[in-house]
Amino acid sequence: MGALVGLLLGVGLLLVWSAFAWPRPPVPVGRRVGRWERRLAEAGMTSTSPRVLALLCVVVGLVVAAALLVVTGTPPIAVVLGALASYLPVAMVNGRIRRRRREFAEVWPEAVDDLASAVRAGMSLPDAVAALAERGPEPLREAFDAFALDYQVTGRFGDCLDRLKERLADPVGDRVIEGLRVAREVGGGELGRLLRNLSGYLRDDQRTRAELEARQSWAVNAARLAVAAPWLVLLLMSAQPEVIGRYRSATGVVILLIGAGVCVLAYRVMMRIGRLPAERRLLA
Repeated sequence: MGALVGLLLGVGLLLVWSAFAWPRPPVPVGRRVGRWERRLAEAGMTSTSPRVLALLCVVVGLVVAAALLVVTGTPPIAVVLGALASYLPVAMVNGRIRRRRREFAEVWPEAVDDLASAVRAGMSLPDAVAALAERGPEPLREAFDAFALDYQVTGRFGDCLDRLKERLADPVGDRVIEGLRVAREVGGGELGRLLRNLSGYLRDDQRTRAELEARQSWAVNAARLAVAAPWLVLLLMSAQPEVIGRYRSATGVVILLIGAGVCVLAYRVMMRIGRLPAERRLLA
């Protein structure tokens, strides 16, 4: 059993390493992408493919199941908890998406202010956008640095904006980029006013969403606690072999399956009740 656990752990570590060590080719502009490929891009994990994520879920579930089988000696408990643990990589991706969106939403108004100042100082809009690679907020500099190089090579502002949108993979970024596209077409004296209005709108939107997220965080935390509590109690019961052994029977297996199903259903319902409307990406 120890050799099996070591083998599964080694395979899991290999898959985690491969997700970050083997870069994937960039997605061509205009190609239709799948849901999880888009989710991974929104999480900033463009080097990870959906297939690697699926394999990682399987390996995590197997490793947890093997470890619990050693600890509890009860296969039904190990299988059920291993199946629940296989969701952890997906939860990690969703968490990274939320953190990345929150981080970008906080800095986009500052980036638009920098654009407005550069345009007011006499810079062209493409040059002002490229200058964000040096003057812009730190989380956005890498994407705008790639934009600056792309524009220097091609000189096609619209195509460069499309590629910038794919690199950022951010709903707020989509609105800003489409606003820049419109600003490029409008030009003249309206350009500075449009950028200032866009900055004010982004600040108001970010402030409102932050307040709503702070108020609904109790629902999210309550859902997670309610789901984790019975399984933590079950793990604590594993120190009593005569009690945990009852789950080896057919009745115990049925109870475990019903409990797992109820927990998953209740968690999804509570998360849906407490969820804020998701921002949709524009033209993506």
